[in-house]
Amino acid sequence: MSIDFSKTHFQLFDLPQSYALDVDQLERAYRRIQSEVHPDRFAHLGDAEKRLSLQWATQANAAYQTLKKPLARARYLLLLNGVDTQEETNTAMPADFLMAQMEWREAIADARHGKDVDALEQLSGRLRDETHTLQATLGKQLDQDGDFAGAALGVRKLKFLEKLDEEIGDALEILL
Repeated sequence: MSIDFSKTHFQLFDLPQSYALDVDQLERAYRRIQSEVHPDRFAHLGDAEKRLSLQWATQANAAYQTLKKPLARARYLLLLNGVDTQEETNTAMPADFLMAQMEWREAIADARHGKDVDALEQLSGRLRDETHTLQATLGKQLDQDGDFAGAALGVRKLKFLEKLDEEIGDALEILL
């Protein structure tokens, strides 16, 4: 087996280049490739073959990690379409989204200070719903509308939601 390092992550796993992804199909393709390129299979060969197998395995791992996570997959699709999400430089967000972020952070802080595990779990559920809604919008923008500017904004929003989820998780970890 040889991996063509010029292939996209989607091509590597024989998947359509799409935000909507059959995760089970990705998992099966990943396991198949890993079984073919795992360095243990090349232990009896020379150093060059061992290095190449390690490169193949590393490439497959990186591709898998990118495609299995919705945020990373969206970033990658935008990259393939020549779009920079500008996550580090573009902090402009719609006012209503910023207000919602402030409300989320206040609610998290209140629940954490009040040691209210139930409130944190409810916030986590609401955040999950919000994340799924945003992911659905992102999928439509990427797969159907070709709205890459809107998708780049969606990626930046999703990054905010992931940070909120981490804050809730950290608060729950402290309280539990």
